Amino acid sequence: MMQADSPALEIDGLTVHFGGLAALSGVQLTVRAGSRHGILGANGAGKTTLFNVVSGFITPTRGRVRMFGQEITHLPPHRRARLGLARTFQITTLFLDLTALENVLMAALVSAGHDRRVVQSARQDRTARKVAEGCLNDLGLGHLMDTPVGAVGYGEQRLLEIAVTFALNPRLLLLDEPTAGLSAAETVAVLELVRRLPPELTVIIIEHDLEVLFQVAEHLTVLHFGETIADGPAGSVRRDPVVKEVYLGSRG
Repeated sequence: MMQADSPALEIDGLTVHFGGLAALSGVQLTVRAGSRHGILGANGAGKTTLFNVVSGFITPTRGRVRMFGQEITHLPPHRRARLGLARTFQITTLFLDLTALENVLMAALVSAGHDRRVVQSARQDRTARKVAEGCLNDLGLGHLMDTPVGAVGYGEQRLLEIAVTFALNPRLLLLDEPTAGLSAAETVAVLELVRRLPPELTVIIIEHDLEVLFQVAEHLTVLHFGETIADGPAGSVRRDPVVKEVYLGSRG
């Protein structure tokens, strides 16, 4: 049973080996419920591996994962989703032959406990349709409701995937480089939406762009070759001499 007063996510001694390669080495992480927590690191730092473990796509070599006090280390992805975990990916996972509205409707149906196969009848479900339309409008995608996703540009597909995760009504949302490949205007739209999210929703954001994280994250964890080199309030991490040397170089 999930405990309301527990951290949203607790990771204890997380280690992942791929053959002789240690992708993660003894990572410790605690994410406070309702916080905006950033995971920072260059390519190869272990960020996506960490998300894959949390979301159930990789079983760790060692370590434990708890979500709101409940052990989830060995739960499959669909069980974690039912507990309130939602995630975006670096590569979009949309249904290209369905419209933008139908993609979001499926997520709204799943959130309401319905079978996602009944997409056509879902168009008549006023509650699900209202949720889906609201998610699309919030991201400036209302004009694409009836457009097949395969005909939508890459930047708008990234925004649409975020709309799909919001329609799942998660308690813990993992955003995997949500602004990658987006234009400046689209990046602003994503950051503004993250700021407007309900305060009870916990958001963990992977990024390699420090400036993006500083606009939305109050707490940062920095990974370097699978190890944690800094963890704390965003301002303190930015001033950390190890982070400056390893990640930021000469930037202040």
